[in-house]
Amino acid sequence: MPEALSQLPSRKTIRHFLSWFAGISMVLVPLLRLLPETTFLHPSDYTVTWLGKIICYMVLALSLDLVWGLAGILSLGHGLFFALGGYAFGMYLMRSIGRDGVYQSDLPDFMVFLDWKELPWYWTGTQHFAWAAILAIALPSAVAFVFGFFAFRSRIKGVYFSIITQALTFAAMLLFFRNETGFGGNNGFTDFKRILGYDITAPTTRTILFMLSAILLSAALWGSSLLARTRFGRILTAVRDAEARLRFCGYEPLGFKLAIWTLSAGLAGLAGALYVPQVGIINPSEMSAANSIEVAIWVAVGGRGSLVGPLAGAGIVNVGKSWLTATVPDLWLYALGFLFILVTLFLPHGVVGLVGRLSSSRSTPGGKA
Repeated sequence: MPEALSQLPSRKTIRHFLSWFAGISMVLVPLLRLLPETTFLHPSDYTVTWLGKIICYMVLALSLDLVWGLAGILSLGHGLFFALGGYAFGMYLMRSIGRDGVYQSDLPDFMVFLDWKELPWYWTGTQHFAWAAILAIALPSAVAFVFGFFAFRSRIKGVYFSIITQALTFAAMLLFFRNETGFGGNNGFTDFKRILGYDITAPTTRTILFMLSAILLSAALWGSSLLARTRFGRILTAVRDAEARLRFCGYEPLGFKLAIWTLSAGLAGLAGALYVPQVGIINPSEMSAANSIEVAIWVAVGGRGSLVGPLAGAGIVNVGKSWLTATVPDLWLYALGFLFILVTLFLPHGVVGLVGRLSSSRSTPGGKA
């Protein structure tokens, strides 16, 4: 992808986007849910869950844009941080099942099946919601911090860094596939019953989870917009555009890169924590190499470096994926590859860049930008 990036949207644009998004997701959808189920305008449980899942994907795309768009660090392993957050919160959901599982044991069903006698030490405290929520942010952040410290200190960057993040994700996926790790092996975590004592499949619970996802996205977008305009954000831009010159001016990029990298991982983990109770499952496939590459495609399609663009890219690609996989599933991967090539060759600034050029063209006399 070309290094030139689209401009950050103005604060007015961000406010308008958040106003529309908040109005639709936090006001309109909940109100429509109050209508009788037989009403055409009533969104079904499936629709609300599907929308909530896409919003979580948008947060994940935004987390990648923080490092790729602002700092020029292309990660092909953000699916790992997303999955770690999901697993951390999934442990709480598994503990919340209690004795309502198939084997009516205090242990999760997969542990009983594998003849485990007690919970592993790292499951300690996961019966508490607050600890699970903290763990969903702290675990991916800690993994990112340790990995990033050694990678950035060794001045690994560019394609080499991307390959290493991909290798890290693949290694983690292989680890979580093993039954003896205590994370459910190939099947992962599923069959959740409750969250904070409430039925996880109840319409009200689904609506609240959807609204929490929307609140997270709104807060993350607003916070990212403010961060990008601070001195810290400007230094990250300098890291992206001229790291050697920045170092020559007396700045050490290590701390700045490590900070945004760790923050990005924590945001991805929080998105994963909200994703799991809505879709009802988390397994090692979330850590697959293909998933992390797909996140990068979302950001590229929307327009990296624009903050709003990755949200649009995640929405466009996932809506298309849902439609194609339901109608012509064999064509989805071909369509995704074609879309990425199209964006790379003709839309270097993504959909947001295209919209910006069209708007400029219309506002310029004679229709020329």
